Amino acid sequence: MADAARTTYLLVDGENIDATLGTSILGRRPRPEERPRWERLLQFARDQWDQPAQGLFFLAANSELPMTFVQALLAIGYRPIPLSGAPGQKVVDIAIQRTLTELRTREADVVLVSNDGDFVEEVGELLDGRRVGLVGFVEFRNHAFNQLVELGLETFDLEYDVMAFNERLPRVRVIAIDEFDPAQFL
Repeated sequence: MADAARTTYLLVDGENIDATLGTSILGRRPRPEERPRWERLLQFARDQWDQPAQGLFFLAANSELPMTFVQALLAIGYRPIPLSGAPGQKVVDIAIQRTLTELRTREADVVLVSNDGDFVEEVGELLDGRRVGLVGFVEFRNHAFNQLVELGLETFDLEYDVMAFNERLPRVRVIAIDEFDPAQFL
């Protein structure tokens, strides 16, 4: 049974997931119905380690705040973190890196939602006995995370493990023969 006082912090790099989905999977801007159901991700984080989860959703808001999206995130239990900075500054990456570093000082577990290799060092430093997870698209995950799996990093696929989408995505991935279902291709 999980310690009731322990929390999982769910850090969402929404830009990275959206860019991967649009550019690498769909080849176009995703329609609203093709985007992840973010509430499922938050519930997955709670269920995975049987403890409360605090969702932090990082977004670049240099020109204006996307109020409709912010309100939707608040309604499903996330804490939106809109950020701004100098032109060309990767404000979401900087904020997530700082948050991962700060979490080293807290008794908490962490799930990062991103495929971005910019976080490998900070995620590695969190593998000190706490539970640490990475959610993204396995075929687009930065390969530097693979070495962290041996140190205890748990990895999850946003579509196949979290089941965050209403429709199947047109992905091409390596399929373990034990998972192969020909009906999915016929």
